[in-house]
Amino acid sequence: MEGALVGWLLERPPTVSRLPVGAPSPGEKAAELQRVQARKAMDAAYEAELVMGLAADRPDTDDPPSGHPGARRRGAGSPVPGTSEFLPDELALVMNCSRSFASGVLSDAWVLVERMPAVHAACVAGDLDWWRARAFADVLGTASDEVIAAVVPALLPVAAGLSSGQLRRRLIAAAIAADEAFAEERRIAAERRARVRVYPTADGMSMLASELPSPVAAAMWSVIDCAAQLARTGGDDRPIGVLRADAHAALVLRPGGGSGPAFTGHVTVLAPLAALRPGGAGAVDGDLGPAVDGTPITAGHLRELMAQLAALGVQAPPKGSLAVALTDEHGALLGCASAGDLARLAARGCRTHGRDAACRCPLLTAPPPVDRYTPSSAQLRFLRLRDRTCRHPGCAQPAGRTDADHVDAYDCGGRTGCDNLCCLCRTHHRLKTFARGWRFQLLADGTLRVTTPSGTTRTTRPPGLRDPLEQHALPSPPPPPVEPPPF
Repeated sequence: MEGALVGWLLERPPTVSRLPVGAPSPGEKAAELQRVQARKAMDAAYEAELVMGLAADRPDTDDPPSGHPGARRRGAGSPVPGTSEFLPDELALVMNCSRSFASGVLSDAWVLVERMPAVHAACVAGDLDWWRARAFADVLGTASDEVIAAVVPALLPVAAGLSSGQLRRRLIAAAIAADEAFAEERRIAAERRARVRVYPTADGMSMLASELPSPVAAAMWSVIDCAAQLARTGGDDRPIGVLRADAHAALVLRPGGGSGPAFTGHVTVLAPLAALRPGGAGAVDGDLGPAVDGTPITAGHLRELMAQLAALGVQAPPKGSLAVALTDEHGALLGCASAGDLARLAARGCRTHGRDAACRCPLLTAPPPVDRYTPSSAQLRFLRLRDRTCRHPGCAQPAGRTDADHVDAYDCGGRTGCDNLCCLCRTHHRLKTFARGWRFQLLADGTLRVTTPSGTTRTTRPPGLRDPLEQHALPSPPPPPVEPPPF
């Protein structure tokens, strides 16, 4: 009976009790908003309990033990002691978020449910919102049980009346008063979290953010600002923000004014032929994937493509490289080659028919399978161009820092072909190999389906591959206007 009731409750669509927004008075609207905040706190506390329940179902007894070839050598495992290192990955797919965010959810749930039950109980009752509860977890998460026992009873009764900033400052002060070594421990731990991240913003712009010790950040800012002010003094009248951004880029890309150590950056630019033409705005069917009966690409089409590239003046940048990717009308990668490879194929033609214009044999296709475990260099180039990042849902590790994984294991009969290979970073490669209950399926067009042990399935498609459902949803282009006859 209990199992049937749980199943019935889970099958019901999520609902929430609502008041008609236009009916209440302003005072009643304000009171309802306060009730909504209390419900949010209750839901967050319930979520934390569910997360800890899932954690209890994933002990670390199934993880590769120390000394095993698959044992974790570095990187973060689960923040919940005694649970599987792959738990954050499962929670990330269940909640449809990144692994790092899921790790934060796990950490907060463990700290509040297990180490600060009074704070969690205040959320369950709706007396403390989750943001303030997370301030307790963030500040005191690494503190000793003695510090938590001293600080939580002192500040919990007044926490709801403080802003989040005020609460955080008072928590830090109280923790330092309870244990003077605590502040130094937090500082050392914070320095270990130093990192640099890139956030895409809008209109082709991105933000480069560095989190590092405050004295170092202040020194860097001073150098950047001085360089920008010097440029302004020299007559550059652009906005000071633009000058600082240029100075920052120059200091990173040309350290020492070009006399310092040289670095090579790697940037992939995907440019459809239609976008390269004068006035072109994007790709149209056939521009990226000339094909005959669905197979790329005949000698005739290849010579036509070479002529188009030459007419557009497409060439490799200085000290750079140029590759051409061919896709079908749905965006699936059919083949790729360097400009030199294309020229040799065009000159050689078909091995059977030579350069016969009537030949329909495809010259450029996906690299063929190889009869060994290690993929060929052509397969690796194809995979990295097709996948571009780790294919595990939510992971953005660049393909150049990933493994070519056999989706169906090579030892179990899976072949070393592009239809059975995908890019997985080392963390998710280990998850697929050693975590029990996970299922990976690679479809013919490169779509990867990943199913967690708890039954959640997420799908990733290679960048550029269009969703068939989205294609059907696109409106058809309007028919060309019919001009009246000339009379």
